Amino acid sequence: MARCCPAAVAALLLCLSAGLCGASKIGICYGRNADDLPTPDKVAQLVKLRGIKYVRIYDSNIQVLKAFANTDVELMIGVSNLDLLPFAQYQSNADSWVKNNILPYYPATKITYITVGAEVTETPGNASGLVVPAMVNVQAALKKVALHKRITVSSTHSLGILSRSFPPSAGAFNSKFAYFLKPMLEFLVENQSPFMVDIYPYYAYRDSSLNVSLDYALFRPSSAEVIDPNTGLVYTNMFDAQLDALYFALMALNYKTLKIMVTESGWPSKGSPKETAATPDNAQTYNTNLIRHVINDTGTPVKPGEEIDTYIFSLFNENRKPGLESERNWGIFFPDQTSVYSLDFTGRGNVDIITGANITTSNGTWCVASSSASELDLQNALDWACGSGNVDCSAIQPSQPCFQPDTLSSHASYAFNSYYQQNGATDVACSFGGTGLKTTKNPIGKDHNTFKASTISNTTERPPPLHGFTVSNTGEKHNQVPRCLSKSQSHVVPESTTDCLGYDQCIYMTTGSKMSSSNSTAAANSATGLSVALSNALWPLLLMMFSSLVRIKA
Repeated sequence: MARCCPAAVAALLLCLSAGLCGASKIGICYGRNADDLPTPDKVAQLVKLRGIKYVRIYDSNIQVLKAFANTDVELMIGVSNLDLLPFAQYQSNADSWVKNNILPYYPATKITYITVGAEVTETPGNASGLVVPAMVNVQAALKKVALHKRITVSSTHSLGILSRSFPPSAGAFNSKFAYFLKPMLEFLVENQSPFMVDIYPYYAYRDSSLNVSLDYALFRPSSAEVIDPNTGLVYTNMFDAQLDALYFALMALNYKTLKIMVTESGWPSKGSPKETAATPDNAQTYNTNLIRHVINDTGTPVKPGEEIDTYIFSLFNENRKPGLESERNWGIFFPDQTSVYSLDFTGRGNVDIITGANITTSNGTWCVASSSASELDLQNALDWACGSGNVDCSAIQPSQPCFQPDTLSSHASYAFNSYYQQNGATDVACSFGGTGLKTTKNPIGKDHNTFKASTISNTTERPPPLHGFTVSNTGEKHNQVPRCLSKSQSHVVPESTTDCLGYDQCIYMTTGSKMSSSNSTAAANSATGLSVALSNALWPLLLMMFSSLVRIKA
């Protein structure tokens, strides 16, 4: 058995108890290839209003840098492909750029990354040979002003840098790029920089819809899982498969620990007549599921639990971009700053207090399990909702407030409706591969916390479910703690209460989310409950670790 390091265990406990554990970041790409966009000042206000903390721009525009000063938003700026030649040729050009475009604005403007070139292997004339010399000069310029440890230098790539990407285990870099890849990878490792890549499952689906299912591309639950024949790893979405192809390509060159950052990913909301998948619903579904997948630190089958910082493309529709109609419609906002569709960057839906199965909406609709769905499909959809779907399912575990009635359909309806309400109560949010059913009839029982058994025909008793653990075996940490709350009371019911009968709501307090002052007591108890839950889950693990350590020393 492997040795267990007490210091590592102590660090883990400190991390969990103090809330210091790292988590993947979600940012947004702010492209400006348009003639109708709001001014940078207004854009900075919009970004702050929407709670977006990480922004990528493709140049070092002074007006944008000034606009984001003192906003606490972290900026990724860029050296364009057109500037690669002068930057690669002369150190003085890189020195002047840092002096004129960074020093006057830093640190008021929090510049954290510089991308030197963007998808250079896709550009006419292929300037890839200039990238590493330019990166080296930019790094040297930063070192001269003592910013080389505060601002990270890298370059972005498309998946076209791979010659093979399927199955993921066969992922390999195109040999024609070997001349610049090796020195680039060495630069990244030496400077602790991430390998940056732009990933677009949309294009894989659009260009091969007969071989790629839409559910697979959108992170939606589906029976169409993909199994890598070489590794046996199971893939439930295209994003993970594409990322793992890159991981395998890096591992083949013995770069096993190099971090990957996704600098672009998204879905268009509108396209040409042949681009039928480019719709607002699909764009909302993809980006919502992507955000949840990332902030959960789900990782990939090859790298479970891996942090993968990701930037959504893009902030605005850009009317001057050439190509098909979809190229001008990747934005989550129109130029007038209204939303193309609703998108929550926290990954926790659009509400602060999630009332479990008893969520109502302005249009009075709910999402329940379809009576015609098979138990296998229903179980798969339930497992997805409680896992990748980011629904907190702790309340439908044995002895918890909403466990009864203990039926597959009741538990699925609870999870389906929670996901549905958190995601704007749209039709697509109640799909679940055809196992969800939208209804206007309130399915809540008279105790106000469980679904009426009469509304659901699948009532077969089953063993206690395995979904929704507080701490799962993939390392996913749920930060929601169930409590029962009376409408007439502002206090939390004592923890000895095992059900919500006689109470009005089975609620979930999301730690870290915005709450009204009337719920401050409940929020404090929720945070305490989370700490207890984590401690209870960790003690058996720690005892095993220390027991093994004692045996080893003995």
